[in-house]
Amino acid sequence: MEVNQMPIIKSAIERAKTNVKSNKRNAAQLSTMRTTVKKFEKAVTNHDNNAAELYKAASSAVDRAASKGLIKTNKASRDKSRMAARLAKANA
Repeated sequence: MEVNQMPIIKSAIERAKTNVKSNKRNAAQLSTMRTTVKKFEKAVTNHDNNAAELYKAASSAVDRAASKGLIKTNKASRDKSRMAARLAKANA
């Protein structure tokens, strides 16, 4: 992503560059979180044996995203709760 108009003030120029970098970093982190959650969901649907390990990884990724402010704390709790319920239902 490029900055359309470059600001004139030096601090604003630096801030614009920083925003571009952090946007890329945040997008990558969110993508990683979504991927791990999808892997867990697929494993539960296919009744794979490694669903518990994937739950642990997905839960950790969700917590990491919440701690960095990429998702809200309540969404993280809700997602983890739903994943735990799906895992429990699959194991029952």
